[in-house]
Amino acid sequence: MLRRLHAEQPASFEFTPANLAWAEAQITKYPEGRQQSAVIPLLWRAQEQEGWLTKPAIEYVGDMLGMPYIRVLEVATFYFMFQLQPVGTVAHIQICGTLSCMICGAEDLMAVAKEKISPTPHTVSADGKFSWEEVECLGACSNAPMAQIGKDYYEDLSAENFAKLIDDMAAGNVPLPGPQNGRFAAEPLSGLTSLADGDTDKNQYNASVALATDIGDTLKRIDGTEVPLLTPWLKGGKRTGATPPKPAAPAKSAVQQAAEKKAPAKKAPAKKAAAPKAAPAPAETAAPKKPRTMKAPRKAGADDLKLLKGVGPKLEETLNTLGFWHFDQVAKWTAKEISWVDDNLKFKGRIERDGWVEQAKILAAGGETEFSKKSK
Repeated sequence: MLRRLHAEQPASFEFTPANLAWAEAQITKYPEGRQQSAVIPLLWRAQEQEGWLTKPAIEYVGDMLGMPYIRVLEVATFYFMFQLQPVGTVAHIQICGTLSCMICGAEDLMAVAKEKISPTPHTVSADGKFSWEEVECLGACSNAPMAQIGKDYYEDLSAENFAKLIDDMAAGNVPLPGPQNGRFAAEPLSGLTSLADGDTDKNQYNASVALATDIGDTLKRIDGTEVPLLTPWLKGGKRTGATPPKPAAPAKSAVQQAAEKKAPAKKAPAKKAAAPKAAPAPAETAAPKKPRTMKAPRKAGADDLKLLKGVGPKLEETLNTLGFWHFDQVAKWTAKEISWVDDNLKFKGRIERDGWVEQAKILAAGGETEFSKKSK
């Protein structure tokens, strides 16, 4: 299937502040020099925010990761989970059309979708609320036929309950995901043949459905209001101010306990007089300082700032607008000046994280960095 960007595109894209913080945290999962590995989660977050993946969003992610736009586009067009055209504002419904679902009535579901949404897939309904498509196996074969809406599975569907599902969503209701015929999970329709005696599960819903309902995430797009935005790999597991408890010390074996009892008690060493603490150095003021800028590049022409790792076309344009055209300008930035530039960029921390000043010193002297070699 040929996958192309939609003919009509919005003017721009930006992550919400919370989504930007989440995206920047995702980048820290990867080793230095491998930040581009975050391209799929960042593209997915952009799609969850907007509903579909736009050209400005693809370029925005490319700028964040210092990737050529074509490389990001290759990822977006390769994976079918990325929607390259507008979708319904309420739901984009993906109906499984592979063997088990097709045998069990997927064609009936598609007939309902054609009647209630649009005669053709990937076409938004007249009211703008819905769109649909047929997809390959989604792995819920024992609960066929089924459809995926957002992150949730709606299983054991029939033409009747699928039509009701669409009507409920159109009315502003949030239908419960999971089996739609009263089944708990994926047990046999004829009833349990094992573990039939006793209470096998006290939960009202199966784990997947319970999670979706507990956090209120069903049919909801990621808009930055989610709490917490988990980045447990940062700051020793810190997440939105909460520090995880320290792990308990491992229990000592009987042999270790016996050895400790036999060992003579050690005398505590005499305490030395505490040396007088040196007075703390006066803290350097953190007030940002504007670097020296230029109204235009020198006569020889501007340097290609995209040779700095982490600088894409949009960031280069922003730097030019701020008055920075040459490597030697960037190479002279002090800590206070970096802070000022940082405040005027969309991606805080990019300068130090990608080492712009160090790269600029090499490039200004006529040398090459690993990144500039690859860029050329």
